[in-house]
Amino acid sequence: MNDSTNGHAPLRLGVNVDHVATLRQARGTRYPDVAEAARVAMAAGADSITVHLREDRRHIQDADVETLVQAGDVPINLEMALTAEMLDIAERLKPRDACLVPEKREELTTEGGLDVRGQLSAVRDALDRLHGAGIQAALFIDPDADQIEAAAEAGARFIELHTGTYADATDPGARDEQLARIVEAAAQARDLGIEVHAGHGLTRDNVASIAAIEAIVELNIGHALVADAVFMGLREAVREMRAAMDSGRRALR
Repeated sequence: MNDSTNGHAPLRLGVNVDHVATLRQARGTRYPDVAEAARVAMAAGADSITVHLREDRRHIQDADVETLVQAGDVPINLEMALTAEMLDIAERLKPRDACLVPEKREELTTEGGLDVRGQLSAVRDALDRLHGAGIQAALFIDPDADQIEAAAEAGARFIELHTGTYADATDPGARDEQLARIVEAAAQARDLGIEVHAGHGLTRDNVASIAAIEAIVELNIGHALVADAVFMGLREAVREMRAAMDSGRRALR
């Protein structure tokens, strides 16, 4: 990992390999192999691998998570809905990290952050279970002051800020407004003693501004990397993303 970041802590990269599994599931084959994709990404500069075990199993399968966790050679971050089934799976498999995310069956991808304030007791109980299993647990939330306060009340040690609204903004003014929200939210969480990650919709073209936010220490990126891999290969796609992140990090805001 490149640590040329003006003396500041390097920015970690978590690579989401869900859409490697999407390609496999489209034909019901045994390839491309998710575990091999994880190893390629790690060799190219990733710091961890993210997989989202959705309730409908549309891409990542239970066997993928088991294989990755049990191999023990790759740090795994399990994205999961706040359900009894997923908590049971996490407690049994014990990935290094987990991230609680909202999930709707009909959505194409995660559409927003977890409503921590609206289900504070359930989130607190889930975090207690995950922490008790020795899992570093994060909450995927919007850059919203009340949700961050609620995350702290629930006992969150890590959050991942949803960057999708920023990434999807086409008007420069709207994008700047969303970026300012993320900057403010990241600083608020850090001041509360919460480690800040970010992700969703990030590409080589828009990642630099997020990478330049000092309070953010990890980015989780998947779809854009797999899309780039179609043209340049996964190894080079990870390297290019790593370079774009590091370039942004050198201009810390």
